[in-house]
Amino acid sequence: MSIRVRRVYEPPEPGDGVRVLVDRLWPRGLSKDAARVDEWPKALTPSTELRRWYHAGEGSYEEFAERYEAELGAPEASGLLDHVRELARAGDVTLLTASKTPEQSHATVLVRLLKGG
Repeated sequence: MSIRVRRVYEPPEPGDGVRVLVDRLWPRGLSKDAARVDEWPKALTPSTELRRWYHAGEGSYEEFAERYEAELGAPEASGLLDHVRELARAGDVTLLTASKTPEQSHATVLVRLLKGG
């Protein structure tokens, strides 16, 4: 199972495999052709409320991760998580995010859950 996280603004690489955008909003200034996104499961992304709460600096990353993991328990999100896990079992998957600090974003929560679940 090969899952990695990259910024969506980085040029695609041959080893990316299936490119999955894990942000709710389309990245600013990036064309769909340049992004080369294969899948965009919006229900797998943090809710607008949670995203705004975290970006406002109202809580820690650990609390954000806990709240996001709870959101991923919803049926639609859980099904999409299983779908991406199946993609990873079949080949390489790259989770794409516009976050400037992917290591402190929801993408790392997804990687942990995809590899551990």
